[in-house]
Amino acid sequence: MTATDRSLSLAKAAADAALDKIAQDVVAIDVSAQLALTDVFVIASAANERQVGAIVDEVEQRLREQGVKPLRREGGREDRWVLVDFGDIVVHVQHVEERTYYQLERLWRDCPSIDLDALSAPERPASAASATHV
Repeated sequence: MTATDRSLSLAKAAADAALDKIAQDVVAIDVSAQLALTDVFVIASAANERQVGAIVDEVEQRLREQGVKPLRREGGREDRWVLVDFGDIVVHVQHVEERTYYQLERLWRDCPSIDLDALSAPERPASAASATHV
């Protein structure tokens, strides 16, 4: 089993949102063959807790534009690791130190990585795109 096109599109949107907030080392892992609950993990690092919150806020906003609301969030805006479950994808935003310590990529190394650069970005509504550049 591989991640659905919808999941890949959402992963790309989440990754782009994280990168817009200067996230580091953004990766996506196809966990669909290992987990029945979700298709893709998106993992991003941040230099400090405020940046973790900013990245999470931007990811949530960008996915709302795609018609997706978070089902669950673990961790708060000022935490060092926030997990946001969108159903098809789960986004992990970690402080650099937490990412180094927990090594999620190593835990899921048997799952294929997703080439985010090869995915096309989902269309953003015109009103949403212009609102973020005001």
